[in-house]
Amino acid sequence: MAIEQKDVLFTLVKSLSKSEKRQFKLYVGRLGGNSEANFISLFNLLDKVSAFNDDLILKKTNIKKQQISNTKAHLYKQILVSLRLNPVHQNVRSQIREQFDFAAILYNKGLYKQSLKILDKAKEMALHSGENNLAYEIVEFEKIIESQYITRSLSNRADELSEQAKALSLRNTRISKLSNLSLQLYSLMLKEGYVKDDIDSKKVKLYFEKRLPNYKLSDLEFRERLFLYKAYLWHSLIMQDFVLSYKYSQKWVDLFENKPIMKKHNSVFYLKGVNYLLESLYLIKHKTKFNKVLENLNFDIQNKNIAINENTNTLTFLYYSQNKLNLYFLEGRFNKGIDYVKKLLEEIKQFEAKIDAHHIMVFYYKIACMYFGAGKNEECIFYLEKIINNKELKMREDLLCFTRVLNLVAHYDAGLDYDIDKLIISTYKFLLKMNDLHEVQRKIILFLKNLSNIYPQDLHKAFIKLHSELKVFENHPYEKRSFLYLDILSWLESKIQNVPVEVIIKQKAKELIK
Repeated sequence: MAIEQKDVLFTLVKSLSKSEKRQFKLYVGRLGGNSEANFISLFNLLDKVSAFNDDLILKKTNIKKQQISNTKAHLYKQILVSLRLNPVHQNVRSQIREQFDFAAILYNKGLYKQSLKILDKAKEMALHSGENNLAYEIVEFEKIIESQYITRSLSNRADELSEQAKALSLRNTRISKLSNLSLQLYSLMLKEGYVKDDIDSKKVKLYFEKRLPNYKLSDLEFRERLFLYKAYLWHSLIMQDFVLSYKYSQKWVDLFENKPIMKKHNSVFYLKGVNYLLESLYLIKHKTKFNKVLENLNFDIQNKNIAINENTNTLTFLYYSQNKLNLYFLEGRFNKGIDYVKKLLEEIKQFEAKIDAHHIMVFYYKIACMYFGAGKNEECIFYLEKIINNKELKMREDLLCFTRVLNLVAHYDAGLDYDIDKLIISTYKFLLKMNDLHEVQRKIILFLKNLSNIYPQDLHKAFIKLHSELKVFENHPYEKRSFLYLDILSWLESKIQNVPVEVIIKQKAKELIK
């Protein structure tokens, strides 16, 4: 059986760029004897083939069966060593660790003064870049050296190091508590979803307040504030308080704008902060600000204001593309958005090995919404069915629910109503099983279920009636999210006014926050 992406060594080899492969060959070729080494033969084989198994290794190389496991392990380690030496993969943390290692070598040779000099520079770099854990390790090492080599030039050296260690320990403890809280809130959202009523709201508020450590904002440095704002952001998203989520995601991004060097030192955190800011702006429909933030993100990407590597390349594609789709939604430009979708689908193919299945399905949902807004219901159904038919996928419950509701509406709109009763029943059962049947969803399904009993001349009145029933939930604290995933009100207004839904949404877009 062929082993493809499941084999970690094969995956690693296939992830290498041309320059990384060239550097690896130069690295292992530094000793003449390596040219015929088994692990080089294995590397050359894996580089050429698109799939492999152990029989192929035995057939194409001189590696014996009992050598395969050790050869693969050795090759894996050598590739990682080579990548570690590549300047592309160097960052401030690796530079600090390298200096730490140099200091350890000098210490072992009894060259205490030289070791302390390097540690002092490394500590300054760590503190400047917010790497407090590394700074703490350095201080602890300095204490070990000072216990054997007292520098008479600084009589209070021991007290100074003790105070530094104490301050860094307190700071690291606070960072750990705040990062734990943000992670726990994220886990809570995955398990329980968004608050659905006042009881849920009180539970989440109590959960948050109980775990939030005491702090004085003026005492907090970059990394502490980052995790503080991250925790508040998750709390506000779970509570469906989108204005607060905008406030804290903006604070998150402002940390990086006020200290631009951190965009390179902590690029992933920066990109995630911008993505949450864009998501919050989309949820409150602040079109102008959304557009400006998206332009700033594109500027940072194009001007390499962030660290460029395969991880950040994937994240920039993911965040920029998803929010570009959201911009088309905000502006109501669905037909124009379809032109972008065609280009996007090609880009998704290029990144699909690096993007998890959940995010690809999120793309499919947004693409389906784009086609729905453009009145192309059959294309909309095509992408929705990709999600519905993926039985192994673990997606957010709210997206799974609205995928099926939109599928139901698209079938009706496309005139594919010959089997709609069965579709309604299966959708209703699914929503009940997911325990996420909101009042908005319930009313939509009930309306579609009764469509066959409505005379054609009464259909216009039925649309008006459903619109008035749903309109009251538009700003409801626990129901409003339904309209963010599926703009059913605009669809009803298009039926009432007998115009395309894109026309309705474009009219509303003109009235959004300037």
